[in-house]
Amino acid sequence: MAGAVKQRTTQDTSYHDKRLARRLAEDQEFAAEFERQQREIAAIDGIVNKLDSLRAQQGWSKAQLAREVGKNPASIRRLLTARVNPELRTVIAMANAMDAEVQIVPRAQSDGGERKQGARKASRGRKAVAA
Repeated sequence: MAGAVKQRTTQDTSYHDKRLARRLAEDQEFAAEFERQQREIAAIDGIVNKLDSLRAQQGWSKAQLAREVGKNPASIRRLLTARVNPELRTVIAMANAMDAEVQIVPRAQSDGGERKQGARKASRGRKAVAA
């Protein structure tokens, strides 16, 4: 098989997409939790992307940033390239090393009223932003 070309396979996810859409439409509790988790993932990605952007602006390599914060270079590379949930201590250390700060900013309320206590407790109505 020296001359064989490896073909890339794709998986049909239409069943899962349809099932998710149905659950989101039919189950309000599921939809609320799904939306909360989507916001959480987006906030984490935003923080990591901002930290990586600051690193690039300062002309630092990922290894140099790792040395600055006393972390293994592989862990910093993984944090900046993979979908991971970084420790807050690491995020703060990285921001400090690049002379930046992490802030919590309340979201503007879009529904005009109070959200349910459970939703407020779960998301706390805030997100972290590296500046």
